[in-house]
Amino acid sequence: MARRRLPVISFITMSIMFWIVTPRMPKVAWNLSDSRISKHTSFAPSTTEVTTQVEDASIPSPIPLASQNIPIETNTTEEALQVEDDPLPEPISAPPEIPMGMGTEEATSQVEDPVSPAEHTQTYQHMDLGAVAKVSFQPGTLKAVGESYTKTIVMPRTVEEDVSWLEQNFNDDEQFRKAVYVVDDPTAELTPPQNKGHEVMVYLSYIIDHYNNLSDVNIFMHSHQFAWHNDDLLDHDAVQMIGRLSAERVQREGYMNMRCHWDPGCPSWMNPNIVEEDINKQEQAMLARTWLELFPLDNIPDVLAQPCCAQFAISRETIRSHPLARYVSCRDWLTRSYLSDYISGRIWEYVWHYLFTGKSVACPKENVCYCDGFGVCFGGENEYADFFAHRGEREAIQGELENWRHRTEEYQNGLGGTEVEEPEIGRDLELEGKINGMLAWETRKVQQAKERGDVAMNRAKEAGRDWKDGDGF
Repeated sequence: MARRRLPVISFITMSIMFWIVTPRMPKVAWNLSDSRISKHTSFAPSTTEVTTQVEDASIPSPIPLASQNIPIETNTTEEALQVEDDPLPEPISAPPEIPMGMGTEEATSQVEDPVSPAEHTQTYQHMDLGAVAKVSFQPGTLKAVGESYTKTIVMPRTVEEDVSWLEQNFNDDEQFRKAVYVVDDPTAELTPPQNKGHEVMVYLSYIIDHYNNLSDVNIFMHSHQFAWHNDDLLDHDAVQMIGRLSAERVQREGYMNMRCHWDPGCPSWMNPNIVEEDINKQEQAMLARTWLELFPLDNIPDVLAQPCCAQFAISRETIRSHPLARYVSCRDWLTRSYLSDYISGRIWEYVWHYLFTGKSVACPKENVCYCDGFGVCFGGENEYADFFAHRGEREAIQGELENWRHRTEEYQNGLGGTEVEEPEIGRDLELEGKINGMLAWETRKVQQAKERGDVAMNRAKEAGRDWKDGDGF
């Protein structure tokens, strides 16, 4: 009987020993909060945890995110990817590569980060800021009639650029502070951490540096006094733009583009979902992937539009609608971006309004912008349109005059041969007379518009807002 039981007992004993000595299959969890991608390996049922660090250059480093729910669009159903609640990692000695094409069907490619490791004091640690579209943006605070507003002019410049016009026109005005950042002189009193992105680095640096000491009105401008993109009806003069700017409108709106004319930029300039190259909009092809890096929780809009060219005024409250970390995160992106200075600056030109309004299109009516924003009131949209129609006629006559002069020169020099007819004698004087008369009419109309804008009720009427006796601008 004992010999019959021995095989059974031996089989059971061997099975138990096999189970004891056989290693358990490891359970693997990727720690998404670590840019270096650490892999935690634990063996069950043992209580001992073994942690193995994996350094694999072939694996793209994810952007570290704090614990949050990230919405994922799946047709009409919204799901959420729960990110493991791990502490944020310490800054690493070498920068993680930034994945391109995130959220797109194209393969992920790696681009070398041009920034030195020492500059990686921030590693996208502020990307848990929520969707910009869901921010409750606050406008400014209107003061009592006659009470003044503090203002700061924020401006980037190079050592070579002359900004003496700023001192000459606003040095004696106690309402104005000036924050002029010299982008190519690290010894200057104000200088950005890096000269990149054109005006973007300076604008963000000012907000970060002065977040707790902002003026009522913060005016972000370029360094040149005269430029084609400055307001037409103000002689393309930055001095007039700054001097006539309505602090009250900035408080009501929160964010105001300093350029009133739509062209270029409105009504539908940038299409982020179009990836084909456009020579006139070189930044458009890069905008979708950039959007996912800057605003990972916001849907990519079909259209981004506002008047060009990155000059605007913002109230203190609107800036503070975002936490300081938002601006630090944006500046980190610019510092680390592989994009050129030109392209990164151009991208932000059509992103500012979204950052400060949560709206993809910010194209106020031109006549309202001029009237309520700068006190140039033609009386309504039709009157404004009539003025520019008249100007178009004058410019056509100027073109005819230039053509007459060109043909006259050819005729006198015999450049056109016998086929060139002699231009009508005296036609130039006739055209010049018409032009001078039309210019005088335009000058008079603009002056009348400014006088109309000196009356607060007229501004309110043209802007379509309520006004009662005693109200200010």
